[in-house]
Amino acid sequence: MTESVYKIIELVGSSPVSWEEATKNAVNSAGLSLRDLRIAEVMTLDMKIDNNQPAVFRARVKLSFKLLSD
Repeated sequence: MTESVYKIIELVGSSPVSWEEATKNAVNSAGLSLRDLRIAEVMTLDMKIDNNQPAVFRARVKLSFKLLSD
């Protein structure tokens, strides 16, 4: 039986458009340097406000990826 090991990291993605876009940005950025991404879990959502208007949507994402075995 093959056993697998996964690592979990936390990232914060941001977007001026939406929380969904902020989450996608975090996952896409991680995918540039990590392989075998598995699960993204949104932990918290918040936004930066400028002049009483939403300026930047932020999503803290817990992301897991499979570690390569020998």
